[in-house]
Amino acid sequence: MPKLVAITGATGFIGKVILHKLIEDNWTVRALTRLPRENSDSIQWIHGDLDNFIALRELVRNADAVIHCAGLVRGSVFDEFVHTNTQGTAHLLHAITEQKLNPRFLLVSSLAARQPELSWYAKSKYMAEQIIMNCPSDMAWAVFRPTAVYGPGDKELKPLFQAMRRGILPVIGKPTNRFGLLHVDDFATAIQHWLATKIPVKGVFELDDGTAGGYSYQILTSIAQEIWGRPVHCITLPISFIKLIAVSNLWLARLFHYAPMLTPGKVKELQHKDWVCDITPLTQALPGWRPCVRLHDSLSQII
Repeated sequence: MPKLVAITGATGFIGKVILHKLIEDNWTVRALTRLPRENSDSIQWIHGDLDNFIALRELVRNADAVIHCAGLVRGSVFDEFVHTNTQGTAHLLHAITEQKLNPRFLLVSSLAARQPELSWYAKSKYMAEQIIMNCPSDMAWAVFRPTAVYGPGDKELKPLFQAMRRGILPVIGKPTNRFGLLHVDDFATAIQHWLATKIPVKGVFELDDGTAGGYSYQILTSIAQEIWGRPVHCITLPISFIKLIAVSNLWLARLFHYAPMLTPGKVKELQHKDWVCDITPLTQALPGWRPCVRLHDSLSQII
């Protein structure tokens, strides 16, 4: 098994877990960072970002595998998402191809890319996938599309889980809408298995925890009530009110220069009725991998 892997996004929520899993598997890791960090026996930090071609060339030099985990999830204009998620992917691929390298390449995308018309984020991720699919044919590439990833250190879903513990589950859309969830450990383990295959696995794969039919807001309330032994009530928020907040948030973000999470595009994503994955193609491609963690087993440990 090859032993040198380059990774972007290693300082983020998901990237940190992937990094630790790689070290456990005795990989030597070269990781991109915006802030200077001290190297260790297992990690060489490359100071730079996705616009720094010198840093990217050093990052991928002689790498046997590249995991592209960096991405932008908050922004106030479409160009911000394209710059990081789409052009950043193109820059990384250029650093690989100009050195005539042939590593395995994994793009950590998002299930949102399945519906690129919904949001700027979804479209930018879809566009990044198209760049990967059109890369040189001899590159062993794969795209992982995880659904909502949660676990220790997560800042996006934690407020929702905290509200559930207080007895309230705010709902945007219909309470019957279905969605998948994926624990970060299961996601990182899938990447471990992808790296370990003798024959590179190529293609686009969806990932969630394999719960048949996924989850709904109603199912979440049942799980929370069972774990904490108290009633949890679904509160459906008026969609016109949420859209107004999202539009206002977007304009305020542009005025005060911050990156908003709740935008009109995010509201469309939250309203979408089906974010459930089919993990069969990936479990067939990686026979040793199946998700092990369900929300019921981990919810009380991540709040």
